[in-house]
Amino acid sequence: MDLEELGGILKEMYLNAPQKEQVAYIHLFGIKYAEIIRKNNFKISSIIKSSGIQKSYAVEVSKGVKLAKFVCLK
Repeated sequence: MDLEELGGILKEMYLNAPQKEQVAYIHLFGIKYAEIIRKNNFKISSIIKSSGIQKSYAVEVSKGVKLAKFVCLK
């Protein structure tokens, strides 16, 4: 998986998130794809740029990546 694919997934998750849950879905993206992001040393800012969403959401993706160590998806 490359940066463009991750950016596309993030954009879709953000756009398709229920109203007022967009930030939660950005965290979820970070959790789901943390291993890929870490393994490939992808910069979160590059994923954000590829997705076209606001740059400020990089902090939220980072939170999700950090949370991935502690949570399991249902």
